[in-house]
Amino acid sequence: MSVALLWVVSPSSEGSNCFGFSESNRVFDSSKPISRDRSLVCHGKPKKGKKHNWNYSSSNADLSYSSCFVGSGLEKKPKLPVLASVLANAAGEMAVSSEQKVYDVVLKQAALVKKQLETSQDYDVKPDIVLPGTLSLLGEAYDRCGEVCAEYAKTFYLGTMLMTPERRKAIWAIYVWCRRTDELVDGPNASHITPTALDRWESRLEDIFLGRPFDMLDAALSDTVTKFPVDIQPFKDMIEGMRMDLRKSRYKNFDELYLYCYYVAGTVGLMSVPIMGIAPDSLATTESVYNAALALGIANQLTNILRDVGEDARRGRVYLPQDELAQAGLSDEDIFAGKVTDKWRIFMKHQIKRARMFFDEAEKGVTELSSASRWPVWASLLLYRQILDEIEANDYNNFTRRAYVSKPKKVLALPIAYAKSIVAPSRTSSLTSVTR
Repeated sequence: MSVALLWVVSPSSEGSNCFGFSESNRVFDSSKPISRDRSLVCHGKPKKGKKHNWNYSSSNADLSYSSCFVGSGLEKKPKLPVLASVLANAAGEMAVSSEQKVYDVVLKQAALVKKQLETSQDYDVKPDIVLPGTLSLLGEAYDRCGEVCAEYAKTFYLGTMLMTPERRKAIWAIYVWCRRTDELVDGPNASHITPTALDRWESRLEDIFLGRPFDMLDAALSDTVTKFPVDIQPFKDMIEGMRMDLRKSRYKNFDELYLYCYYVAGTVGLMSVPIMGIAPDSLATTESVYNAALALGIANQLTNILRDVGEDARRGRVYLPQDELAQAGLSDEDIFAGKVTDKWRIFMKHQIKRARMFFDEAEKGVTELSSASRWPVWASLLLYRQILDEIEANDYNNFTRRAYVSKPKKVLALPIAYAKSIVAPSRTSSLTSVTR
């Protein structure tokens, strides 16, 4: 299942070159210079006029990964019609719903940003901590992150050029980490990835946040998290989404699917808001902006799911609520048969309507972002939303036909996104009055 990288992925990205990296239990000591001798290996043919692509590997690795960068406060009560916050389980005990679990994370992330805003009108970017011999390597790492973003998320990359250099580099670093994480379970070597491998990837993440990056791409992210109020929890939650893909191929209801969508895509919004920044003149609460970012991630992943029904079915996976399929008179067998029927069309109309509701919620928050960050977000949102239109245009045949946005439509979306991006935050923000 491809992951929707929220504000940082193009809906029709295609990958070709792989970015290999190896992991062991050894990490860089941040108190020592990062040495070029530590595993720089060039793979793939160099691009004309560009530096060659680096493969950052350890010669003594005990676990190898292959990562191909394939495009692949709403006050305190968000208006997302999922489920009640508290549910009763079969034993009659009260259980917290997926929506509430996710919202608790949202509140924590928003609190980090609010704490910084209390002492500054904008995000203060901390100066580079220069260690002997590391500054040029760090610059190379950020440059490589930018190259990856430019190749596999062209539209978004173009938009990032309007951002300040510090924000731009930080978003690139987050993009690369998310790509590498996604490709662990959805890339060429996915069949070799085990829960233990993901545990080690999570340990490596913890080292990044402790200032002990393993390779130079990790170093870019490690540098980023020292400059912006980025919390580790959304990163850990994304890894948890990868674990779900290893052990789970069915979802009983939308509550389960919502949690999965948060893990693999909504998390990217929580990672990105501290980098994107909130407009100084925004009247929206910090929690509401985070909720809008979360909604965009959910919307993008739901769109991925609806676009890839046939592809996922061929892998034995069904990312659709089982109870809703049953209510529509459908089953897994109907999906595996791949036949578009009236029942399927009705079912798909309901699923598309729900995805659009999340897009509607997301749109309210884009305007509240820093002005320089709005264009890439609007472009990504508009392009991803059009995939739903293409599914409808294909008569809901997402079994054998892949919905995609044509190049002319992409080009047309860019000026529309730019026009929307220059609209200032509302002086009476709708986000501050939304209730469940």
